[in-house]
Amino acid sequence: MKVCSFESRRGEEMRSLIERNGGHATIAPSMREIPLDQNPAAVAFAEKLFTGEIDVVVFMTGVGARALLEALQTKYEPARFFEALAPCTIAVRGPKPVVVLREWGVRIDLKAPEPNTWRELLETLHQGNAIQGKHIAIQEYGQPNQLFYDALTAGGATVMAVPVYRWELPEDTAPLEAAVHATIAGQFDVLMFTSAQQLHHVQLVADRLGLKEAWRDAALKTFIASIGPTATETIESEGLRADFEPSHPKMGTLVKAALAAYTSKRT
Repeated sequence: MKVCSFESRRGEEMRSLIERNGGHATIAPSMREIPLDQNPAAVAFAEKLFTGEIDVVVFMTGVGARALLEALQTKYEPARFFEALAPCTIAVRGPKPVVVLREWGVRIDLKAPEPNTWRELLETLHQGNAIQGKHIAIQEYGQPNQLFYDALTAGGATVMAVPVYRWELPEDTAPLEAAVHATIAGQFDVLMFTSAQQLHHVQLVADRLGLKEAWRDAALKTFIASIGPTATETIESEGLRADFEPSHPKMGTLVKAALAAYTSKRT
């Protein structure tokens, strides 16, 4: 099985997982995390938090929660931030921010169930009476989720987005360009996406090469594996097909189960 993964931060781990499960791995890093060092949005959030203007704080990711604290530490003491969170309703999207908030000693009031998409989070906030008439601050994770924000606003909330990092293309896009060409040449059996943003970047690079439609047509001939519902939704919205999604959105589960499913399909 010739497998192309677009994982960046955990690329070598992904390579090892693929090879241990019988695949030949090509890793084409597709993303680079850019912290927002000069972050006026984080400062504006802190000022509203300190004056009691925020009712609900939503932490979307563990990495983003840490990045938010790092941004605030340039201006405020962490203890002041943690103290200001105490009167708020604290909600988390998935398990990773739970670990960070426990390290901080911050109480968690609402946790979205698996598969931890914005839809489960929205329902959890509704059940917790944390939308109607509330001022909600949301720690963003890369790209804004306008559908989530619109749903909250429609439910009667006032939404404040707090971006703490964003995703850009890798400084060296040569491996990604090579993966686009290899896909078109039919050199991959499986394409594996561990985030929705990876697909956006693959298509951006393909478009720059003048090969977006050719890449998409070729991708439809492969077995496409998606880490979870958010990535699957993006894949399908782009006219592609997610052939496999694991029962749990974990990288190890994805690789093992997806390659087993492909092998079964092929035989």
